[in-house]
Amino acid sequence: MSLLILIPLSIGLGLIGLGAFFWALRHNQFDDPEGAAWRIIPTQNPPDTEGQTDEHLAPDTQDRNPGRGL
Repeated sequence: MSLLILIPLSIGLGLIGLGAFFWALRHNQFDDPEGAAWRIIPTQNPPDTEGQTDEHLAPDTQDRNPGRGL
């Protein structure tokens, strides 16, 4: 008896989901899937580090040991 209710109900819910998917396709909901994700992240200005050197983070290869390289 319960299968007479559950089978049509599951088919109906599947058709509703399929209809929602096709509606989203027709209304261009999937045109730019990554654009919205990147628009949410605000761009920040890089910190002003001009004129400051940090020798232990990024050594300059030209005035150290030129034969060794990186």
